[in-house]
Amino acid sequence: MLLIPAIDLKDGRCVRLRQGRMDEETVFSDDPVDTAGRWVNEGARRLHLVDLNGAFAGMPVNGAAIRAIVEAFPELPIQVGGGIRDEATIEAYLNAGVTYCIIGTQAVKEPVFVERACRSFPGQVMVGLDARDGCVAIEGWAEVTEIQVESLARRFEDAGVAAIVYTDIGRDGMMSGPNVEATRALAGAIGRPVIASGGITVIDDVRALAEVASCGIVGAITGRAIYEGTLDFAEGQRLADRLTRS
Repeated sequence: MLLIPAIDLKDGRCVRLRQGRMDEETVFSDDPVDTAGRWVNEGARRLHLVDLNGAFAGMPVNGAAIRAIVEAFPELPIQVGGGIRDEATIEAYLNAGVTYCIIGTQAVKEPVFVERACRSFPGQVMVGLDARDGCVAIEGWAEVTEIQVESLARRFEDAGVAAIVYTDIGRDGMMSGPNVEATRALAGAIGRPVIASGGITVIDDVRALAEVASCGIVGAITGRAIYEGTLDFAEGQRLADRLTRS
């Protein structure tokens, strides 16, 4: 199971939000490339980049920062989400060297878009499903729908998505621990890999996810915990490796 550092970009800076609220941010760095380098030096084998402005604008806003990170670490797999609403955006990111594009809001609004994207860019499209109390949220978490996350995830199984990035937005940025049971249930309900996100705070949270990883959890995204120091990233990855490599 990969432990994946999150770099959330707002106005060109690295920040973390509490439960997706743009007015509740903590700025961790003014230099996204330097931040990426920190996690690469600590052994990160993938990065998770989010264009927070883009998620609300519906189009890329922090593209320059994303491209700078990709150019600085050309051999590192990088997944990007936030504001990806059309195939042209996906193509531009992939041409720039991004490995995976994550479709969020548009996947909920237009599921056939995911099918088209997977056909056009096989193996490089993920779907990001953000949920509160089991219901999918869209528009940068500003709107919670009545759609159940498991039922929607099943619709993308046959589309060929590389993975489902599942975020429990009630836990994200709150340092309250991940929703292990909900993540395990989703991974067990679908036939595609799941990447967990939201709530990882301490090493025992990594342990809890790694212990159920065999059900289909291939990665876990961590943000605030590694920036505030409650989780040592390198130690967390070593533990995940030990528990999930047979």
